[in-house]
Amino acid sequence: MTEISQSPPRSGPLRALPLLAILAVALLGAFTLRDMLSFEALAAHRDMLLAFRDAHYLATLLAFLAVYVAIVAFSLPGATVATLTGGFLFATFPGALFNVIAATTGATLIFLAARRGAGERLAARMDAADGRVKRIKEGIDANQWEMLFLIRLVPAVPFFVANLVPALVGVPLCRFVVTTFLGIVPGALVYTSVGAGLGEVFARGESPDLGVIFEPRILLPILGLCALAALPIGLRALRGRKAF
Repeated sequence: MTEISQSPPRSGPLRALPLLAILAVALLGAFTLRDMLSFEALAAHRDMLLAFRDAHYLATLLAFLAVYVAIVAFSLPGATVATLTGGFLFATFPGALFNVIAATTGATLIFLAARRGAGERLAARMDAADGRVKRIKEGIDANQWEMLFLIRLVPAVPFFVANLVPALVGVPLCRFVVTTFLGIVPGALVYTSVGAGLGEVFARGESPDLGVIFEPRILLPILGLCALAALPIGLRALRGRKAF
């Protein structure tokens, strides 16, 4: 019986179209939507938004979710403003839940586009490689859960980077969705609670303190979660396993 060798998935223009479309919209949005998806725009339209929410709660929720998903999926400017808006319109709860659902959905869409466009082929090449590349891929596979939680919890990691990198190293979809949903909860809670207090901030004519996440009372618990997520990687390294 002849042995059939597995080859990396074939690449083609059609497979790359979703990712190329996302990149094109992201570039266009960076220049055209920055003013529309800003804190100033939210402040200017706050009364209209609240009136529409009071009259059409479900329609407001669906529109908010759609816009938030589009912002994340196309890596448009305004993700932080969208999170604040979730708190402003829907309070800390259920606003935080709405924010996490929308952000996870948008992240999943860009993950799928990146995996289809380049991720499957790159991951297959890494699996078939030898030497250092193979060891790196084995280290990634051995620590996927921990690494995925880490890149979500660390505030310094850009959100779009945390969406693209897993797609390029062969992370399973279910694992990506679970770690994204749970990993962004701490940050979402912080910014949603800031958004819930925007009414008073607007009344004083001030801007929200977006650096609150770096205050010790907020940052230290998040860093504690990061240390907890990294602990299994360190233990494996101490036991002689190669971890990336």
